Amino acid sequence: MATSAMTWFSYAMSNKFRELYKEPVLLTYAIDKMKIDLSPQSKKTWGWLLHYIIGFLFVVGYHIIWVKDILPISPLSALILGVISGVVGIVSWIIIFKMTHYHPPIDFKGYYIQLFFAHIIFAIVATALYSVTLTLLILANAYVTV
Repeated sequence: MATSAMTWFSYAMSNKFRELYKEPVLLTYAIDKMKIDLSPQSKKTWGWLLHYIIGFLFVVGYHIIWVKDILPISPLSALILGVISGVVGIVSWIIIFKMTHYHPPIDFKGYYIQLFFAHIIFAIVATALYSVTLTLLILANAYVTV
């Protein structure tokens, strides 16, 4: 859900500013630039799949941070994780663009700004859903017997 919320935001900003800020589409183009022998539809599928796999890995990282009590599950930690994730996301895209020699005709400053805020949305949604899920698991454990 967090990746979907982030993607929705990126697509909305892409439409609002008439720019290509769509991470799955940019990943598809990056895969294409790597000269991997796949059909256009497979590249598109891999672009989306990679986007969601990366989102899953971010949530695994958040889970480790929360389980190890590095940060509490709170609105403030959601914001902190969003800021950190935003910086990681921006650096990752800079590396992807350099490694693949892909220079999309986009406003990079605008893309990185929206990407930063997209990651804050990602972290807020991930934190909220994690908290709700954890609460439901605690309640189920307390009141459901097998």
